[in-house]
Amino acid sequence: MFRELASLTRREFLKLARNPAAIFTSLLLPLLYLLLFGNGFTFNPQSYVGPNPGQFPNLQAALDFLFRGAPSYYSYFACGMVGFVAVTATLFSGANVIFDKLFGIFKRVRGTPAPSAAVFGSRLIASATQPILLAFFVLGLALAFAYLPPLHGLSVTANVGAVGILEAVAAIVLLSLMFATLFLTFGILIDVPQTYFAAVNTINLPVLLTSDALYPWGTMPSWLQNISQYNPVSLCVNVLREVFFGSSAYPYGPGVYLLGLLGWTIVLMGLAIGLVRRALRPLE
Repeated sequence: MFRELASLTRREFLKLARNPAAIFTSLLLPLLYLLLFGNGFTFNPQSYVGPNPGQFPNLQAALDFLFRGAPSYYSYFACGMVGFVAVTATLFSGANVIFDKLFGIFKRVRGTPAPSAAVFGSRLIASATQPILLAFFVLGLALAFAYLPPLHGLSVTANVGAVGILEAVAAIVLLSLMFATLFLTFGILIDVPQTYFAAVNTINLPVLLTSDALYPWGTMPSWLQNISQYNPVSLCVNVLREVFFGSSAYPYGPGVYLLGLLGWTIVLMGLAIGLVRRALRPLE
């Protein structure tokens, strides 16, 4: 089992390494988001400070309400981009399975002595690794932009220790693993590319648009805030923002959000394992 898993995982990574165009485009898209959207969209929290009803007594109160304690919209947005890329980078994991089916590659792999668990596990490891690495690329790039005026960058205002770093890494890994499992399962169950992309977009867009990855928290209507606090992307991003900006604007600590994210991951992975086992059963 483990020998087959290692061999198939190596094969998946070799496929990725031999496709530099895919690597380049996967790095280019978050770079454009950070440069164009993050730097082009301005939101002035100072306009919410003043004596009028509904305004805040000082800038920090406005930041806590609008950006959950982040010092600027860009810093708020940069953490949200981590959740954004962790979801979007996994979209093609299932599509690759469908194309392998069309070319007969997936059938040949399933015809080998490797068990279905190794076939699924190897693709899951490769599919989850890419968004994890991409998420850290986004964080590093956003931090670097802070030292490149006139660009905006990610400003860390809290004291980040080893525990905070581990919490941030765990949140990124769980979110990437969750959506890689979900979309990979879709790829195994669906045979038509058009049907696959219609299905994943039905999930992908609502999940992203009901999270607080991109929208300033304080500008959301209350009903959307209630939905957002249970969204797995929001749970991941909340952990990052608490680690980088402090927890004064949050009702719970990072551990609570990690538990919620872990719950989502366990439920979806359990459902996926059951569906994949049934789908691959005839060839075992």
